[in-house]
Amino acid sequence: MTDSRSEHPGGHDAVVSPVGVPAAVPVVDAPDAVVSLSGVSVAYGSNVVLQGVDLAFGAGEITALLGANGAGKSTLIKALSGANARYGGEIRIGGEPVHLSSPVQARQLGISTVHQKVADGIVPGLSVAENLTLDDLAQASRHPLRRRRQALADARAALSTLGLDWSDSVLERDAATLPISDAQLLVLARALRSTPRLLILDEPTSALTAAEAERLFGVLRALRAQGLSIVYVSHRFGEIEALADRVVVLRDGLVQSVSARPFAWHELLHDMLGRQTALDHDRGTSARGTDAVARLEGVVALPDAPPIDLEIRRGEVLGVLGLIGAGKTELAELLGGLAQPLAGTLTLEGAPYAPKRPSDAIRAGVVLVPEDRQKQGILPGWSVLRNITLPFLAESSAIGLLRRRSERSRADTVIDTLSVVTAGPDALIDDLSGGNQQKVVVGRWLSAAPKLALLDEPFRGVDIAARREIGTRLAAIAADGAAAVVFSSDVDEILEVADRIVVLVAGRIELDRYADDVDRPTIIHAFLGETAPAPADPAPADPAAARATSTDPAATPATSATPADAGAPTSSTPESRPERTSS
Repeated sequence: MTDSRSEHPGGHDAVVSPVGVPAAVPVVDAPDAVVSLSGVSVAYGSNVVLQGVDLAFGAGEITALLGANGAGKSTLIKALSGANARYGGEIRIGGEPVHLSSPVQARQLGISTVHQKVADGIVPGLSVAENLTLDDLAQASRHPLRRRRQALADARAALSTLGLDWSDSVLERDAATLPISDAQLLVLARALRSTPRLLILDEPTSALTAAEAERLFGVLRALRAQGLSIVYVSHRFGEIEALADRVVVLRDGLVQSVSARPFAWHELLHDMLGRQTALDHDRGTSARGTDAVARLEGVVALPDAPPIDLEIRRGEVLGVLGLIGAGKTELAELLGGLAQPLAGTLTLEGAPYAPKRPSDAIRAGVVLVPEDRQKQGILPGWSVLRNITLPFLAESSAIGLLRRRSERSRADTVIDTLSVVTAGPDALIDDLSGGNQQKVVVGRWLSAAPKLALLDEPFRGVDIAARREIGTRLAAIAADGAAAVVFSSDVDEILEVADRIVVLVAGRIELDRYADDVDRPTIIHAFLGETAPAPADPAPADPAAARATSTDPAATPATSATPADAGAPTSSTPESRPERTSS
């Protein structure tokens, strides 16, 4: 069969087979390739996830890997990191063919990986310091007494790579008790302890504040200047624009395009999704809610915070925006029955509402999509179907027996409504990409037809198409007479999905406006706790500030706008954060 060449929409040549399926895309020359792949393929039974991937990663460059949820990014990373030895084709390191059979072997050969599932990088029961120096613990030659004496010093040295200075009390606590953003920083710092040849980062900023993300970007730029090759996976186009030298787009397990700067974002988005999709998403006029589904009166969610009054209205999507420590997750948890307010009262549809546990909230028609998918949202080792239907077994039962057809119908509806990429409802939840796992968790709770849906950071690891699918679903349940609240630390996520925007700062309401009555700079200034917008600067000297005020999604930073010196809370001192309880 002979391939014919046609002009690709992305402005580069793509090889297209006679049946219209892109074949191998020419790879940008990398004569100093650190790692190269030739014909790398992965299949799970009859399900082919990667199809003959040819790529080369050069020294001193950052390659962004872009693709929709389920495109094959995580599968490719698992092959490169040694986490999945069942791949076909060839991987070369420094020109020498190798077969990567374990993560330990990959690290020994100079490939260090930070996976999207942060919990997989943490060993519960070991301290933060021991988790930071995990590789040392595996060295039998190091004397245990010396290991204990050196652990804190070695851990501090690892953290210094990211400019972090955690106290001894934090370093000595169980790493499993860290908030998700600090756990993310821990695994990043550990990966950077040694100097790998290839560093792979899968959604590394998904749980970080903008200040932490900017600090990480500085580290990555310095490592690139030292000749390190970096593979960077993100759904946030602003991060890719700020960092990447090349963008590789995967779709359906195939390399669709390889592009160098300057990036044509509309064309890359077409490569990613296989259809024309607008970068900007104008939701038009904001819906105005009617009567209140829920009211908070004199509620205090954080110690020393002032009491707040808040009305959550039927028929609208409310976006609650705040940095870490602002109280947004605490607010979500007290509405969802995971916590109690320090003061004040709640009402639901005019009646007193004081859930003591999540099951009380669910019975009342209030559901919560939790912030930490891995710890609080999914049941590893269970099927997609069971992860969707477990809270609703009573609804799928008759005289004590499960009605399989009813159970499968609910699962099929969730999969179809949110376009979950899976082999089927009986597939293990572990086999899904992180973004598709998130869609399962969101879809599960929205399938309950709730009166009030609470979603805490629902877009972590979710691509732009899936984000809009979730936003459309939230708008639909609001139009049907329910209320939805999205809690996020990302200004642009909130602008995309919310009719009304509330900004929390240190537990107080700084702004409460409908989205079509307020502009982005005003939201950002409220978000940063500033009382009035600063004068407009047509040409800001600080590139980070330029990105922070841009209206182009391709130039928007990870968590919108939090300069390191703005006085916003960061996670440099984890003990300053309130402990959270998992559901």
